[in-house]
Amino acid sequence: MTTAVTYADKPWLKQLNEAQRAPVQPPETMLHAFREAVRTVPDRTALAYFDGRLSYREADELSDGIAAHLAARGFGHGDRLALMLQNTPHYVLALLGAWKAGAVVVPVNPMYKAAEVAHVLHDAEVAALVCDERAWDGYLREAAGGSPVRIVLTACELDLQSRDDERVLGFGRAAPAVDADDLLAVARAGGAAPSGRGLAGGDIALISYTSGTSGVPKGAMNTHANIAYNAERQHTGLQLPDGACIFVLAPLFHITGMVCELSACIAGRGTLALAYRFEAGVVLDAFLEHRPAFTVGPSTAYMALAAHPQATREHFASFHVLSSGGAPLPPALVDKLGEAFGAYLRNGYGLTECTAPCASVPPGRRAPVDPASGTLAVGVPGPDTVVSIVDDEGRPVPLGEQGEITVRGPQVVPGYWRRPEESAAAMPGGELRTGDIGFMDEDGWLYVVDRKKDMINASGFKVWPREVEDVLYGHPAVREAAVVGVGDAYRGETVKAYVSLRPGADAAPGELAGELTEHCKERLAAYKYPREIEILGELPKTTSGKILRRELRSRGDSGE
Repeated sequence: MTTAVTYADKPWLKQLNEAQRAPVQPPETMLHAFREAVRTVPDRTALAYFDGRLSYREADELSDGIAAHLAARGFGHGDRLALMLQNTPHYVLALLGAWKAGAVVVPVNPMYKAAEVAHVLHDAEVAALVCDERAWDGYLREAAGGSPVRIVLTACELDLQSRDDERVLGFGRAAPAVDADDLLAVARAGGAAPSGRGLAGGDIALISYTSGTSGVPKGAMNTHANIAYNAERQHTGLQLPDGACIFVLAPLFHITGMVCELSACIAGRGTLALAYRFEAGVVLDAFLEHRPAFTVGPSTAYMALAAHPQATREHFASFHVLSSGGAPLPPALVDKLGEAFGAYLRNGYGLTECTAPCASVPPGRRAPVDPASGTLAVGVPGPDTVVSIVDDEGRPVPLGEQGEITVRGPQVVPGYWRRPEESAAAMPGGELRTGDIGFMDEDGWLYVVDRKKDMINASGFKVWPREVEDVLYGHPAVREAAVVGVGDAYRGETVKAYVSLRPGADAAPGELAGELTEHCKERLAAYKYPREIEILGELPKTTSGKILRRELRSRGDSGE
């Protein structure tokens, strides 16, 4: 029996309601879905940003102004626009404006340094850049030097925080740049969006650069059809009421935020609540103000929310669904959220190359924990999606055995931007080779063990970091944990753990490291428990919340 399992293969999946298991019928593009929302609910709030509100009609008019500005400067179909902002209304308006102009959007992490930004601008041959005004004056002007960028629009995060712009405009504003235009002024100037060739499902919507946790970022080409499929799948599968509020916990420049929050919200004609960037206290306040029905974010964000001293059950009371994605989800965190706040945190699995999710926990179900490894299931394959577990030669392995996870379905991208050889290697025949190691049980639940490249070889024994990390998360003092392999003269590699602590953990670092070692020795085979444990104030992470094992591995190898 092989592990190529479709959504309808299992009896219990067939018992789900018709909407949940029916094939997804997405719009051609999210721009089509947005225009339908403008037509049907023009006065509904589309964007909520602190005290500010924009209706669907207002968002449509403002994004038309941006599209008109771009078109007047010769920017058109297929041109690339880099979008480098935090979670603000400006991000959504610029995205819609770029798509109305027929452009391809290149989301850029605002935490990128000059060299990282320059790589994206040159690699994607970006013609237009939308960024924060302070970042433009601070370092982006220099980073864009010598690149193809010829149009620059800047934004201030203080704008649109209130219906009364005078309360915020002028406060903390930088002087207008002589070589850039103000995004909001351009939007308010008005104008008609171009009436030329419209977007089609097969057109590239995004060039999404991988996070670079394992090397130089590559641009995955997410088509409009890829995004529309997964957005509609989210909207249908979550079973949220029409017009529900979705809170943006994951960053919009990350594929999870772009698809599972922004695009899914448009698919459901809902309200998107934004709060600039993650800060636990601000997010908890926003939960009370906006009463969202859904959010999705990395496990690290939920760890911070759960650890906040002011967090209560009331903060989580409005949610119909809480989801985690973008980083491994420890079973201990699911238990803690349930016990402390009465909230069940659903798991999910996806990659940039499959436009966010390809497996998730269906409503009304709880993800099982594999009794042998303690790994929490990430979900089951979605409609029209086949997830397989294969060996090094690409042959399916028996159920329960570990191998590389592959994905085939309408969410898989056609390839990487101008990298045909890497595209062919990663997506042979259109099937995505994820580089993740996992297995599938007899009920169709998918389990992710770890990244193929992160496996530790200690004296010939395989050690998967996730297994050790899950044990560490079971200790009450541990807030975050990451396990890497470091050089060892005797074993070749040995296991080293880095942890950050929960507030109130007051034991001496040396004593606590010894206690954590004993905690692991009691629960893991002798070759698996960490020989070294280092306590840090904060573990290095991408802005999307993934812990950067690569940085920790380099730190361990250098002896820092």
